[in-house]
Amino acid sequence: MARILLVDDEVELTHSLSRVLEREGYEVDIAYDGAAAGELIEHQAYELLILDWMLPQQSGLELCQELRQHKIATPVLFLTAKDTIDDRVAGLDAGADDYLVKPFELRELLARVRALLRREVSRSETVSAPRLQVDDLELDCENQLAYRQGRAIELSEKETQLLEYFMRHPGQLLTHRQIHASVWSDSEKPSSNVLAAQIRLLRRKIEASGEVPLIHTVYGKGYRFGILVEVD
Repeated sequence: MARILLVDDEVELTHSLSRVLEREGYEVDIAYDGAAAGELIEHQAYELLILDWMLPQQSGLELCQELRQHKIATPVLFLTAKDTIDDRVAGLDAGADDYLVKPFELRELLARVRALLRREVSRSETVSAPRLQVDDLELDCENQLAYRQGRAIELSEKETQLLEYFMRHPGQLLTHRQIHASVWSDSEKPSSNVLAAQIRLLRRKIEASGEVPLIHTVYGKGYRFGILVEVD
């Protein structure tokens, strides 16, 4: 089930749209300003972001630019009353994937949501074979090999799937539920300690003595992947 973040300061519109999207089978989170949206994105992985352009605290345009600067490629659909060609160009240049002008038809919105989610699934499938890189770690998904500090690391199939999921969502808090749903099939139904055991095995392989840790436990919630940078 795709998870969508809907960000708009028009409360009535936001609630109406969230109900429509939930009836279509999507999980929907809501934010009413750019700063709150940024906090949610930092702690939750989304398959699609629907952003109003003009938002309190941080505009949708600024938020989209910031996400792209941090290499977060989650699809972005702008909903906005700004309808000039220059506005559209500015939105797309900021990294948006699509642009819908208010007022709009619900059927068109849902069609664009479906198209962006299909595109994201297709993109994930087509780029699964090439190598992924986060910080100083590189992953060759097809050959189940990772590379760090000049050494090759052999991985099991499950370790490869788990590491690929982490590397596709760097810096984001990934909950236990999300990881289970993405890495294990419904038929496998892993026990509660399976993920922790798999994480321990993966850490031993990709975090050798003297290397900066990449997998960080967020106690009671899940994990975050990547080299953490402390801000003074």
